[in-house]
Formats: sequence, structure tokens, C-alpha cells
Amino acid sequence: MELLQLHYFLAVARSEHVTEAARSLHVTQSSLSKTIQRLEEDLGVSLFDRTGRKLQLNEFGRRFLRRAERALFELEQGRLELSDLSSPDHGTLELGVTSASVLPEILREFRKKRPLIQFHVQMLITQEMIQLLERGEVDYCLSSPPVERDDIECHIVFTDPILVAVPKGHRLADRSRVSLTELKDEWFVGVKIGYGTRDLMDAVCKTVGFAPHYVYEGDEPARLVNLVEAEIGIAFIPSTARNSRVHVHYLQIETHEVVREIALLWHKSRYISPAAREFREVVMDYFAARNLTE
Repeated sequence: MELLQLHYFLAVARSEHVTEAARSLHVTQSSLSKTIQRLEEDLGVSLFDRTGRKLQLNEFGRRFLRRAERALFELEQGRLELSDLSSPDHGTLELGVTSASVLPEILREFRKKRPLIQFHVQMLITQEMIQLLERGEVDYCLSSPPVERDDIECHIVFTDPILVAVPKGHRLADRSRVSLTELKDEWFVGVKIGYGTRDLMDAVCKTVGFAPHYVYEGDEPARLVNLVEAEIGIAFIPSTARNSRVHVHYLQIETHEVVREIALLWHKSRYISPAAREFREVVMDYFAARNLTE
């Protein structure tokens, strides 16, 4: 059994499609198929049920996938540890976020301490974030909602009230508070299903008898306040995402205490470098100070 075979197997197992897997690996389909065939010959079993170029993991494949992911995970942790030992002041932090509203301030503080460390940040929906965490492909995630998994450490760092953002000329712009039932006929702008705040507020609105009518659904939470300012619709905005530079008015939600919990997540078995541990301290200190001022 070769390491290359395991890498190719994981690519096919995750996409369940030869063409897509070959494209992601930058190899030919025939080369990929032959490598998977040799792996199955080495193991003495078929790992996939085949329908044309579409593959589906069978019971043997599902069991082997868990072992293969674990083996490659440990090898990657070894590579990270050796890289850190050889160049402790360099490297890249892999970060995932479901909302990036507070991330610039956190990264600014961390860069003062570790100016040579680079970042790679991905905006993710919750399910994507869980997958990357479980594969050990990110150092940390800032997530709302928190995630409970046996192999994931979850530390809640902040409780963030949800506000209602309306344009300055809106009928509610002279109010400080509003009930959810008053919003049932409004047009909303929001992120897509799968983002924590969207899923939370859809569920809360359902409990009071309505589903928000979305005229815009996107992947960039930071864009919502600009759409509210342009009078496209109103929005549910976490307090940490308030933007004082745009002409938007924010109202508290009465009768329902609606908050999102922000959590810092990491894989329990992932190698944590000194720089990554320092980043974690910066995150904890940032939200501890914010909790004192709220």
C-alpha cells in the first residue's frame, strides 16, 4: 500500500466522482482509476460500487475511509510539528470562520506579536467548517453556533445579541426596541441557509408564527448593512457586526432574548504550534475584554 494511493482514495471517496477527483488532483482519469484499482487489489476487496464514472463507497470503503483519514491526519500533524521546529517564527495559520466581523481586530492584535506568521482564512457554513475541523485542515474556527463533537474542543468566548437593522427612513427608525411579530410583513436581506445567524433567526421567527421573506440571500454577512442602507430590506445583525459608518439604525428585539454564542474550535489531536497557542490567547483576551465592556 502506497501513500499516493491513500491520497487518491480520499479524493475519490469525498467527491464520489472520478472526473471531479482527477480534476482536483491534477491527474488523468485513467491514472486515478488505475491507482484505485491497485489499492483495491492490495486490500483484496472493492471499496466502491460503480455506476459509470459515479462511485459510491460501499461498506468496505466506509470502514477503510475512517482509517485512511486517521492515518493521513497523523502524518500531516508530524509534518506540521517538524516544520514548526525548523522555522518557529514562520508558517501559516489556517483559520475558518462563520462570521468575520471581529476577525480583523483579532488578526491585527496577533500580528503585533507574530509579524512573520501568515494567515489563510476561509468563510464557511457550519457543515463545511465541521468537515475541515474533523480532517485537521484548520488550526482554529470561530463559529456560531458552537459545535459539539467528540474530537473537537469547543470554547464559548462570547454571547452576542442579535439586533434588527433598518434604514434611517424606515417606519421603525425612531424606535429602540421591536417585537418579532411586528416584522412579519417586512422584506429581509440575509445570508444563505447554513449560516448560524440565518438558521437561528429562521427558527425563532417560526416560533412566533412567520417565516422571514428574503429578497436577498448571500454569502457575505458584511454586505448586509450596505443593503439595509440602500433600503433593499431589513436584516438581523449580530451586535459584533454593527457598522457605525453606514446610515443604519439598530433595534433590540423585545419579548425574545435572541443571542448567538461565538465559540473557538480546534481539533483535539491537531498539533498546536507555539504561534497557534498564542493566537488562541489573543482570541480569549479579545473577547474577555469585550465581555467587560458590554
